[in-house]
Amino acid sequence: MTTSSRPRLGVSSCLMGSQVRFDGGHKRNRLLTDTLDDFVDFVLVCPEVEVGMGTPRETVRLVRDDAGKVRMVAPKGGRDWTEAMTEYARARVAKLAELDLCGFVLKSGSPSCGMERVRIYDGNGIPDKSGQGLFAKALMERFPSLPVEEEGRLNDARLRENFFVRVFAYRRLRDLFATEWSGADLVEFHAREKFQLMAHDPERAKELGKLVAA
Repeated sequence: MTTSSRPRLGVSSCLMGSQVRFDGGHKRNRLLTDTLDDFVDFVLVCPEVEVGMGTPRETVRLVRDDAGKVRMVAPKGGRDWTEAMTEYARARVAKLAELDLCGFVLKSGSPSCGMERVRIYDGNGIPDKSGQGLFAKALMERFPSLPVEEEGRLNDARLRENFFVRVFAYRRLRDLFATEWSGADLVEFHAREKFQLMAHDPERAKELGKLVAA
């Protein structure tokens, strides 16, 4: 693999050992820092620091208001960060679109970065795990085909393999379409990827085969 074709992987900064957590600490993930570092280029993002919360800082959480809208609030001080985080996230993902990302690893449970099952608190302070971090939501809406995972889910061998197979396949596809490709190039690419496609989704692999043949 040449340097130019290395996948560029977005990642929550705390997972790379950056001391950006609310308490000034980090959540370094050794799979990312010690194993993947030789194969991908990382783009670090910390929505809470970048939006201006600082480090250390009061924690924030997702709260469902009386109208049913999910808001990001600092429970002790009462500051509402919803609009600031929403505007930041929209602008940040627009910038990320320029960086040709091939995947993203998010911090699980985070009110900004959590991919799924983030706690949302009701008016009585009782949480349910039905939320999604505000930055993660903007990211996944802007890039619906981008491989995205949380670091906790990467402990599952099946999910881990699936994610990284998709990241590198995404890179290969981007490399193809970045060239002056021809029909012959597409046929050759499909032939190389066919068994990988069949392993993931046999029916769609057949549909793609018909499209390429035509």
